[in-house]
Amino acid sequence: MAAEIQWSAQYQVSAARSQGLPGDKILLPASALEALLSASANLAAETARRELPTYDPYNSSTYSAYRRAESEYQDQRHQLPYPLTFRLVNPENGRVVYAGIREFSAEEGEVMLSPFLQEALGLKAQKGTGADPMVLDEDAATGAETGADTAISTGSTVTVHAKQLSKGTFVKLRPLEAGYDPEDWKALLEQHLRQNYTTLTNGEVLVVPGGGSGMGRKQEDFKFLVDGFQPETDGVCIVDTDLEVDIEALNEEQARETLKRVAAKMTRAPGTELGSSPGGELDIFKSQLGQILPGEYVDYELASWDKSQTLELELTGEDEEDDVDLLVSPLSATQRAKPRTDEYTVGDFNSRPSKRIRLEPTNVELEGAEALYVTVHAFAPAETPMDGSVNGGTAHLRHYTLRAHHPHPDEKLQNGDARESEAPPNEGDVRCKNCGQWVPQRTLMLHENFCLRNNLLCPRGCGEVFQKRSAAFEEHWHCPHDDAYGNSLLSRQKHDARLHPPEVLRCRECETQETFSNAPALAQHRTTTCPAKLILCRFCHLVVPQEGDPDGPNAEALLSGMTPHELADGARTTECHLCNKIVRLRDMETHLKNHDLDRFSRPPPNPCRNVNCGRTLDVCSKTGDTRAGSRMGQGPGNDVRLCSTCFGPLYVSMHDPEGKALRRRIERRYLQQLVTGCGKGWCRNEYCKTGRKNLGTEGTITTKDALSMIKPFMEKLAQGDVDTPLHFCVDEKSQKQRTLATMLAAEDGGPMGQGAGHGFEWCLGALEAERGDLDGARQWLKNYAPSKQDAKRL
Repeated sequence: MAAEIQWSAQYQVSAARSQGLPGDKILLPASALEALLSASANLAAETARRELPTYDPYNSSTYSAYRRAESEYQDQRHQLPYPLTFRLVNPENGRVVYAGIREFSAEEGEVMLSPFLQEALGLKAQKGTGADPMVLDEDAATGAETGADTAISTGSTVTVHAKQLSKGTFVKLRPLEAGYDPEDWKALLEQHLRQNYTTLTNGEVLVVPGGGSGMGRKQEDFKFLVDGFQPETDGVCIVDTDLEVDIEALNEEQARETLKRVAAKMTRAPGTELGSSPGGELDIFKSQLGQILPGEYVDYELASWDKSQTLELELTGEDEEDDVDLLVSPLSATQRAKPRTDEYTVGDFNSRPSKRIRLEPTNVELEGAEALYVTVHAFAPAETPMDGSVNGGTAHLRHYTLRAHHPHPDEKLQNGDARESEAPPNEGDVRCKNCGQWVPQRTLMLHENFCLRNNLLCPRGCGEVFQKRSAAFEEHWHCPHDDAYGNSLLSRQKHDARLHPPEVLRCRECETQETFSNAPALAQHRTTTCPAKLILCRFCHLVVPQEGDPDGPNAEALLSGMTPHELADGARTTECHLCNKIVRLRDMETHLKNHDLDRFSRPPPNPCRNVNCGRTLDVCSKTGDTRAGSRMGQGPGNDVRLCSTCFGPLYVSMHDPEGKALRRRIERRYLQQLVTGCGKGWCRNEYCKTGRKNLGTEGTITTKDALSMIKPFMEKLAQGDVDTPLHFCVDEKSQKQRTLATMLAAEDGGPMGQGAGHGFEWCLGALEAERGDLDGARQWLKNYAPSKQDAKRL
């Protein structure tokens, strides 16, 4: 085992609040960091001296070893082991616990401990300003989350030892209560341990917060006794290691009770007759019938709809219950969580059985949405037990109908309490001043006499009409703080729990000190600035928290449109696949736009004038340069627009300013091809005897016939025309390359001209750059050649 840093110190436990330190984290003073660096330097020096061989000035190998050891020592003298872990001891009771460091920012002579460590060490504490000391209990342990002030009693000290722990490979957890049955143990433990813990100590009590069950429900916590590790030791490090977790009941009685509760829960599991509906896909053309238990959620996903039209989601409670609510969140790169009462984008929680949410195409929340998460939630009062029973009986199911559709453009969003139209349905009808119904003029007196005796209009102006002495009227309520109202005590409880909670709300996922007065404000935080909000990172392509500080927004993140996690992750570098430069990931998009500008302004390749040649005049490169050969001095070097290979047989070192000698050489070459032929089996040149034979063209060409065939070309050459094609025999590769370019250009045009449309000259340059590789040429065109679609965009 490698040598360890030898350092220890005794500190007074800070009486200040623990500032929300999570898990097993501590704060040490800056002097502790200096002492640890000094101990690390001494350890590195001692290791270097111990491992060096006996110095021999006449042996080059020992000299090299000394130089190498000196270099390693200089690298290691200012390095601390990662992760840095400590052994904490309470000298008053001998309790021991292992911890990880958060930062070196504590006051000199003091150490700041997380609530978890305070409880594990058995420190005395007091709440608020009271003088009576008390042992740190569960409320104190969660003081960082609840905001309760917890102070350590005066004089408490802790001894801190630097201690490097072995990487844990296995841990056994024993539940302290029966009935633990979360949906996903693996995700719950991974997230909690990764975010809050560096070490685990044998015998400590690990508290893992579970998800809340909705507004008004207390968050469920899972308590475990840590009972053994592999390797066998008192503590292990759980950073950068694959930790296998075994959850085993504390005793047989607890195991039987847990199985009993799980079995009872399964009878009311989603999809069963007595449980909530399982949810699933939501069809735009079909209504969904479902049922839900109080306090639970049923999640649907709307995968496709016409995003150019208004979308309306309607939830109707079939039992006339007003405690079933509708929540919607988009599934996008910046929103990955399913809607919950404390985390949703749009919701309808009104006190009517019918809930409606209308989403316009211009809604900014729908921008970039891959799908919509639509969730049905049934409110459960705070006194409802976790097993779904109410007053000793079973909570009854709420039945509902969920529908998604595109409303008619002229259809307005109607509220359930809206008055009917002012226009009478029949001629001669008048409206009753008490109940608002339309009645014939001749019976108005009789109707009003009956209505005034039996019906009562709400005196607070909501427009609701009740029968006198009815239960609905007795339970009818109006909120004194806003304009909300309802007709049941349950709706009043739901309204107060959401908008007027008895205590301020805090985000249970992040460490912000901000408090929220109601659930909508908390939901706004959870879906916008919360560091724990899940996103799909555009760089690592993983669903991760967005990170950041909600109390101090990152200006660079606001300007760039990225999250703090993406800013950090995008600082990694990679190699550009087009130019091989090293670029930061977050700068790659801008870098590629520069390549696009180069692509749009890049001059097209110049094909060789020889119609059988598959080369260009300036030689295209693999990096997209269409003038690469000319820049390197490998251009054509002639005025007749022939590539250097085709012009080679025509070159002579003589002064020929008017080109007469060159035209004679071109004429002789034509005659030689037509009369004698090149003799190559692959030739397909129609101005070559061999090529004509390979093409199946009959007839022998005499010199006289050949002269008449080439006369038009020679006249054009004499006039200085550089566009008239020439027909010279070439090698097999060049001829095949020309044929492939023709095929690629036809393929690139697509049916009815709907392809990329790069043009023949670009296809020829691509094949030249990729040396005839067809797949490589297609990729070259995609990377470096402007297309027909680019021209349309410009």
